[in-house]
Amino acid sequence: MKTLSHIPLELCFWVLALVMLATATPVEPGHVHHFTLCPLANMGVDWCPGCGIGRSITQLFHGNVGASVGHHWFGIPALGIIVWRIVELIRLRIDNKIFKLKRKRYV
Repeated sequence: MKTLSHIPLELCFWVLALVMLATATPVEPGHVHHFTLCPLANMGVDWCPGCGIGRSITQLFHGNVGASVGHHWFGIPALGIIVWRIVELIRLRIDNKIFKLKRKRYV
């Protein structure tokens, strides 16, 4: 349990989000009947700037680039940004661990 407390919460969140998107069943563009967490869509607003990004990333994980762009054009850059952030969090964690080990050695 002590090891889990040292893993950054943000890293766990992004990895879990990508795993959930990768294992989700892809939905065709234009399909209206789907579950959403979007507060604007749940209030009845027809257009939201972020709606479709999750479905777009799911399509990317299943190799459907055309359908991904059909859901939202920002799905490809969003996936790149999320992967970059995961890599940065892992790198910062490793660098911090190395710094602590070096500091212990010289104290």
